[in-house]
Amino acid sequence: MIKEELALRNYAHIGDSVWELFVRNYVIYKTSNSKLLHKMTTERVNAIFQKDLLLLLTPNLSDDEKELARRARNLPIPIGRRNIQSDYRQATAFEVLIGYWYLHDFQRLENIYNQIKSTEFFK
Repeated sequence: MIKEELALRNYAHIGDSVWELFVRNYVIYKTSNSKLLHKMTTERVNAIFQKDLLLLLTPNLSDDEKELARRARNLPIPIGRRNIQSDYRQATAFEVLIGYWYLHDFQRLENIYNQIKSTEFFK
């Protein structure tokens, strides 16, 4: 059972930066070209990519993790993001999961990272 100690938005906030750090750590071993580093990072740190990753991971999530993601998808959307509301909601759910695992189950987060890195989708 998932025990939340923070608001879902707080998990999303930390999850966003943890995800970006993971991606940056991954891409620095791929190139030293600054433009390519930026391109490779922004291709993986955006709402559409994160939505697609969530869809990829969903079959491997526990029922509690799926429930946490469902609740995160139902958070109110900032006005500026309403043009991509569906993608943004899914990305927020992804960030909430990353933030939750980072703070409460780092081993699970490492397993998720390994799953992600092993897919052709991420490379």
